[in-house]
Amino acid sequence: MSDIVTIFLLITGTSFALLASIAVVRMPDIYTRMHGATKSATLGVGCTLLAVAMRFADMETTTVTILIIGFLFLTAPVAAHMIGRAAHRKQVPKWSGTVIDESPYADSTVAAKTDQVDK
Repeated sequence: MSDIVTIFLLITGTSFALLASIAVVRMPDIYTRMHGATKSATLGVGCTLLAVAMRFADMETTTVTILIIGFLFLTAPVAAHMIGRAAHRKQVPKWSGTVIDESPYADSTVAAKTDQVDK
């Protein structure tokens, strides 16, 4: 039974990793690339590490695996947020299909640009 679960987790993990790599190549701007890569890669690595824990099934491997997954789930969203925030502050162009910008800085940068044009 554990072999079936291990195989399922490995297939799921590699599928998410493949999805993350496709997201990096296919998405139109840094914000959507970052979103697709961060979520899919985190789940892919998490499932792959859970498969390792299931396969070896000893206390040391399981403990290290759970610690790695916890660290990954804590740091990946923070890193993605900081990359997105830095890109927004550097005014990296958004995809032309972006409809709304919900950043608190969005209105102030637009207002500052229009004030500079008016002067």
